[in-house]
Amino acid sequence: MNKNLNPNKIAVIGAGGVGATTAYALMVQGIGSEIVLIDVNKDKAEGEAMDLRHGASFVNPVDIYAGDYSDLADAKLIIITAGAAQKPGETRLDLIKKNTGIFKNIVSSITEYNKDGILLVVTNPVDILTYLTYRLSNFPANRVIGSGTVLDSSRFRSLLSKNCGVAASNVHGYIIGEHGDSEVPVWSLTNIAGTPISQYCPICSKACGGDDLEQISSQVKNAAYEIIEKKGATFYAVALAVARIARSILRDENAVLTVSSLMESYYGIEDISLSLPTIINSNGIDRVLELPLSKKEEKAFKESAAHLKENFEQLEV
Repeated sequence: MNKNLNPNKIAVIGAGGVGATTAYALMVQGIGSEIVLIDVNKDKAEGEAMDLRHGASFVNPVDIYAGDYSDLADAKLIIITAGAAQKPGETRLDLIKKNTGIFKNIVSSITEYNKDGILLVVTNPVDILTYLTYRLSNFPANRVIGSGTVLDSSRFRSLLSKNCGVAASNVHGYIIGEHGDSEVPVWSLTNIAGTPISQYCPICSKACGGDDLEQISSQVKNAAYEIIEKKGATFYAVALAVARIARSILRDENAVLTVSSLMESYYGIEDISLSLPTIINSNGIDRVLELPLSKKEEKAFKESAAHLKENFEQLEV
């Protein structure tokens, strides 16, 4: 690690719903001893920082404050949540053009002050913006990460947990590919206590048949749209997902998480960012894992990549 970086400092760019809630999750879980909030609306960033600071006596010691880009010069981890929000009826990919321009400014401002930290992109469409950030920043691929399908995988486990009557922490399964409409549930490797889901379901107290599994896939894919329709935005679960990634980085955990990163000939895919189970530690990405997918799943994963590349090629980068 660069000796000029503070290994426990996190910068959060964007103090909206996701950014502020992420800072809260980091604070409550004791991840990072210094957190700086940066937003184009300085009053908003200051207000959020003040609100968080007032709870300092209830958590581990942490210095939370509002700042500007110069304050992220020594940050180990830079989390980007800023950008246009997804509106009811919009897909994540509808946000591409809006957020591309925003990201060009953000990334250039980051690299002016910090070239050695780890970038964690949360803004949607996260896979395309992660790849864009990689291209714009000239950071090595291991230090440009997207939150990817970490949240989707948690939604997947949560719904299976409810369906099968077992704790979500004991459900093991992944969503890979795009964080969006072309995401791929890896049913062939999903298991509970080592028992493949196809074998577990018939003996489950709440038997989950094939139709239920398809319904779960659909619910995972459409969860954000439903939440946005009902309350206008999603931020609690995504903030917890981001905090989980941050913890693995700052505590050098070697955790396996389905983050989005540059594809380097994984399943023959290159030049786009997608999610696969990935070992995450203090260096960022340690290793991307190629799972033994079924032929159907591998085909769907490649189609997800083609879908994103087609959309990225429409941008003026």
